This record gives sequence, C-alpha cells and structure tokens, in this order.
Amino acid sequence: MTTPASRPVPPVAASPLNLRGAVDLSALKQRPAPSAPGAAAPGPAGAPAERPADHAGRPLRVDVTEGNFQELVDLSAQVPVVIALWASYSPGSGQLVDVLEGIVESYDGRLVLGAADIDVFPELAQAFQVQAVPTAVAVVKGQPVPLFQGGADEQQVRSLFDELLKVAAANGVTGQIGAGGPGGAEPEAPPLPPLHQAAFDAIEAGDYAAAAAAYRQALNEMPADAEAKAGLAQVELMDRLQAISGPEADALRRLAADEPDNLEAQLGVADLDIAGGHIEDGLGRIVTFIGRNFGPERETARVRLLELFDVVGTGDGRVAKARQGLARVLF
Repeated sequence: MTTPASRPVPPVAASPLNLRGAVDLSALKQRPAPSAPGAAAPGPAGAPAERPADHAGRPLRVDVTEGNFQELVDLSAQVPVVIALWASYSPGSGQLVDVLEGIVESYDGRLVLGAADIDVFPELAQAFQVQAVPTAVAVVKGQPVPLFQGGADEQQVRSLFDELLKVAAANGVTGQIGAGGPGGAEPEAPPLPPLHQAAFDAIEAGDYAAAAAAYRQALNEMPADAEAKAGLAQVELMDRLQAISGPEADALRRLAADEPDNLEAQLGVADLDIAGGHIEDGLGRIVTFIGRNFGPERETARVRLLELFDVVGTGDGRVAKARQGLARVLF
C-alpha cells in the first residue's frame, strides 16, 4: 500500500478500518499452531486456486485452518493479514480470493492473504460475524479490521488496502515479508514527523487528549496535513467512545430509538456504529438526522459527519455514498 503514514487506528472498523472492539478473536487465538503457516489440502470445486505464491521463501497466500490461525494472528504484528472468507457454494467468492491474491502480491510482501473456507472453519465466520460470502477482513496486531462484504473491484480493493497499511503503520506494523532476501532483515520504517510521533506515543499510552493536541498543533503548522486531520478525527472518536460502554451504550441506543431528533443520542449511536464496523448505519443515521433538522443542530451534525468521513477514509465507497446522501438532504 502507500508509504507508511501516521494515522492512528480507529476503534472501529476500522478503517472501514479499526483495531478495537469489532470482534473477539481471543478464543480462536488459543488454538495450537504448527511452526509455520502452510497451505491446506486442495479444496472442493469452486475453491480458490492454490498457487505457490512464495516471496523470498515465505508464502504471501495461506489457506487458513484451525491449526495455523494462531500463527497468522502472531504474524499480524509484523504485516497486516488480509483474510478472505469464502465458501464452496459461492463460486464467485473463490474467484475473488484469486483476485485478492494477485493484488496482495503486488504489495511486495507488505501484506499477507489468508483464504478461509467457512465450511471448514465455521468458528472463524462466527467470530467475524460473517453474514454472507465473500467477506474480507484484516488482522493487525491481533485485532480485526473490517474491509468489505460482497464483491469489490480492483480499484476499491487497492484503496482499502492503502488505508489498511496506513492504519497498520500508525500502530507500528510496517514489516515486509522477505525484505532483504530469504531471511534478510526488514527495513527500518521511516520516522514519523515529530508531532505525529508524539500523537502516536500518546495513543499508545491511552492519552487521547494529548494525541489530539499534537494533531491540532500539526494542523496549525501545516493546515493541508491530511494525515493529521484524519488522525485528529480518529482520536476524538476514540476519546468519545471511552464514555460509552456496556449499559451506557444500550441505554443510548434506546434513547436514540425513542428520540430520533435528539442530537447527542444520534451522534453517540453513530459513533458506536462506526466503532462496531457498521459504517453505513453510522453515516446514514447522521445523514437522516440532517435531513429532518435545521439550525445549529443540523450544522453540528454535518461537521461530525465530515469528521467521521475522515475516520472511515475518504476513498471508501461507503463515504462516497454518504456524501451523495448528504448533498440530497442539504440541497
């Protein structure tokens, strides 16, 4: 994907990209693992084709099994692992895996692809809350990052992968499989700008206010800094989510359902939706509120929506759809 960037991880999926709270992989991560991930036996008709896609001796494409899932999770601390969930009853899903393999190979070892047959490994589908195949998710530092469900063209996939690499880089995941040759050392990641590094360190320490302050200073010095703008939106979302958990989240959803014109309730539930990977629901909720309301509350909602566009990624198709909806209700 693109050069490493300084964007922090959205607590959603996120990115579509997020590293927090979307699904729980802890149970699956306890499964025993072999010494290295390897390809499973050939699958049924309609399965994605197996290719010896080695990059300096290590496969960039692995068929995900109960046995090797743990190692793939561990590998996600070095490079993002894209997991394509497919099924033999959906021939198109197997074909998409082959397409994704070709795209992953073009990133020169900065991504690894795992192909998961949900008939063989149904627990993985349950963990990722898969509702249909194909579904693509990623794992970064052991945390899930929803990507897309259903088909996607190459341009959309590359845009998502580019955003995924930015999220990974912001969390220190900048490895490259096979860098420097078979067993060679991985290149050092270029240093972040000082204020971006300060923001990253603050995020690592859980101090979102300090991270936001660093990004604001970066924007003061360079207003066109798109990564600082996106980083600010994301850490502000992370900060807001700290006050919403468990019973508070349930109560907020009930309030939003009972009071559709309650600005704070609608914005709070939109944050929860984004954090849970329900991107279209979260963005659509705010668009709907804007369409029903006028005055200062409408403008507050519009500004929040634009911030969430930065959280999700301005190149995401769901953001483009929400922009169209926003234009319709505004004009």
